[in-house]
Amino acid sequence: MSRTRLLKSTKVTATCDFDVVVVGAGPVGLVAALLLAKQGISVLLLEKERSIFPLPRAAHIDHEIMRIFQSIGVADDVASSSEVSTRYEFLNVSGDVLMRFDTGRAAALSGWPPSNMIHQPSIEHVLRARVAECDSIDTRYGTAYRHHETCGEVVTVHFDTQGKASQACCRFLLGCDGANSAVRANSGLSLVDLGFSERWLVIDTKVIDSSRLPRHNLQICDPERPTTSVRMGAGRHRWEFMLKAEEDEDRVSAPAFVANLLARWDVDGAVELERTATYTFEARVANDWMQDRVLIAGDAAHLMPPFAGQGLCSGIRDVENLTWKLGAILAGRANTSLLFSYQTEREPHVRAMIDLAVMMGKVVCVTDPDLALARDKNLIETRRASGDASGAIPNPKLGTGLLQATSNIAGELFPQFTHKGSRSDDLFGHGAWLIGESIGIDGNTLGAAGVSIPSLSYFSPLVSQWLDDKGYNAVLVRPDRVIFGGGNAAELITAYADGLYQEARVVA
Repeated sequence: MSRTRLLKSTKVTATCDFDVVVVGAGPVGLVAALLLAKQGISVLLLEKERSIFPLPRAAHIDHEIMRIFQSIGVADDVASSSEVSTRYEFLNVSGDVLMRFDTGRAAALSGWPPSNMIHQPSIEHVLRARVAECDSIDTRYGTAYRHHETCGEVVTVHFDTQGKASQACCRFLLGCDGANSAVRANSGLSLVDLGFSERWLVIDTKVIDSSRLPRHNLQICDPERPTTSVRMGAGRHRWEFMLKAEEDEDRVSAPAFVANLLARWDVDGAVELERTATYTFEARVANDWMQDRVLIAGDAAHLMPPFAGQGLCSGIRDVENLTWKLGAILAGRANTSLLFSYQTEREPHVRAMIDLAVMMGKVVCVTDPDLALARDKNLIETRRASGDASGAIPNPKLGTGLLQATSNIAGELFPQFTHKGSRSDDLFGHGAWLIGESIGIDGNTLGAAGVSIPSLSYFSPLVSQWLDDKGYNAVLVRPDRVIFGGGNAAELITAYADGLYQEARVVA
């Protein structure tokens, strides 16, 4: 992070039309608007397209994202159009396993299956329907953001609808407007290239006979033509083929070329072609994610290759991290300097996901036959030495930010417990939680920090066992379900409240 502008005081004296303007109504922008609305924050949501792009794009979300969907009341609807993925394999051209990630169907830490294949248009329909139910979200589809200016504590956003210019003022502007973000560009922010760029042809199909398709998600590490095969939600299947330097995009999208690529999979009659598209898979991250009261999230802040399935996940994690902090500031419970923790917490996590995706991509994208043989030998021997062990997609904990420095569990996700079909988040409610011993804690102190002591009910034995296993009497859980820290309850509350009001500073 190279520079961050100094933010001013918590309170805004000028009258604003909205608390927050969100630009971009893809999944990240829609989730951001819903997370803000559930805190009673007024939102103007701007989207240049009138209707949902009808074809698939993102293909995967993990258990943490399903938990966030649960918090905004859409998880069951999302699950109904998704397919749980239980295995992800990297194979060489002979079919030998180079890497394997077993995820299974059992609920993960967040109370949902670890790996879920999606159909993005179906998810956007669900999210748009939920947004339409929220009185505090003013949605303008077919409306293009043009530019903005910041004056003190107010951001004025200019936009137009069918050529008619309008403007609105807000306390914060959030750019969720994708890889070519106009909000990012108008804020003087830019993406830094992390050194990965490969062209691929994506072929999306509708499934007619799933019995003829691979059961698991695959990377075929064939030096002649690296290939991806993934099952998707809503009855779709995707293939991706790495393009050669001399291959023209128009040529590779021709029906005969596509049919030839799919011929080796013997799926004629098993699938129906839905679309083809060429993409350049890249790794990039913004130098700064905030300028004054303007912030960026999702693809506006970072891009990563798709091999780890963490692109959309990372964008939704961004707004989960950011929106509760905006809520605390707008409610007067925190200083605007809390926003400095947005990038310090999220960027290392995003970079870890980019590193993982690039590592996977470098395994897949080897086109030199001799190097491919050496890769195969090394990875096969590594698997044999470990007893053919299967890995799992890691979820690194947060390392810096609004966290208790002395607690070894600070930055980890707090688990969601399940009991007879019920999930603990639904019972515990929104906001921050103090879990465990809380005798003598002043209710006014809790309320001022936005912390509640939830009734554990039938989850009490599970929570008590978890606390015993971790060796703590109490933990404080942030609204994004990240553990602030563990230890003495009174000390936790004091440290958390102090953290919300940390002094504003310039981050070098």
